[in-house]
Amino acid sequence: METINDTNISNIIKASLKTSYTYADYRDLVTDLVGRESTTGNDKSEDMVEYTKLNDKRMKRWDKTIKLTDNSLSRLANFKGNVTWIVITESWCGDAAHVVPPMAKLAEQSDNISLKLVLRDTNEDLMNQFLTNGGKSVPKLIMVETETLEVVHTFGPRPAAATKLVADYKAKHGMITPEIKEDLQVWYNKDKGQSTIDELLTMLGV
Repeated sequence: METINDTNISNIIKASLKTSYTYADYRDLVTDLVGRESTTGNDKSEDMVEYTKLNDKRMKRWDKTIKLTDNSLSRLANFKGNVTWIVITESWCGDAAHVVPPMAKLAEQSDNISLKLVLRDTNEDLMNQFLTNGGKSVPKLIMVETETLEVVHTFGPRPAAATKLVADYKAKHGMITPEIKEDLQVWYNKDKGQSTIDELLTMLGV
């Protein structure tokens, strides 16, 4: 992807970064919301609260179990740039619960990557700049040069194989159903974050 150099986007990014969370702060936020029977986002329905509870458990599991292979660590060590990963997310998002922990694992291992999380519903201007097929799909990672805030790449909401799984199902059945959501969870559990890690390393050019 070519660098997007737009003053308006740069200002939107600056504004969003002011309300951003570190991964540790985001995890604390989600855990706190679970304790208060609440959720991020504009929709505070019982369903969204339940999704947040489920995702808190998923993230806790992934935080403990996701591993970076020797090959992944070697590739990461070859990255010499300096970037910030701005991730648009919400606590109720199932994909985010599987995709954000491997992002955090990579950023944790590199002094050249700063991970910042922002909430979709309170950063509408940013979200509207990075739609997926016209929709406000999350998680969405925006990679910017840390010094200039120039956008150099994006990723999300899912790794390619998961995206294809959903697209193929939708093409066959015409809609998203509970069955495909279950299939997607099975895929994430088998993949263990490795597709996300591989695609992010490729995005870094290593």
